[in-house]
Amino acid sequence: MEKIIAPKVLFGKRVKEFRLQAGLSQEAFALKCGLDRTYVSGIERGLRNPTLEVIVILAKGLEMELKNLIEF
Repeated sequence: MEKIIAPKVLFGKRVKEFRLQAGLSQEAFALKCGLDRTYVSGIERGLRNPTLEVIVILAKGLEMELKNLIEF
């Protein structure tokens, strides 16, 4: 039986992947987005369930279209 991975976990991994590709530390990325580093950490670890507003902020911080960030 295939284990289903929660969307917030998949989303968090995607944010982390793109952040690392952009060469940004969590601290630098959080600062760029106007968010707390611990909040970004929680998102990346799949512990936080960000609102649509925060997802848009993250996409802008990664300088990418929203659809590319949420496609997994």
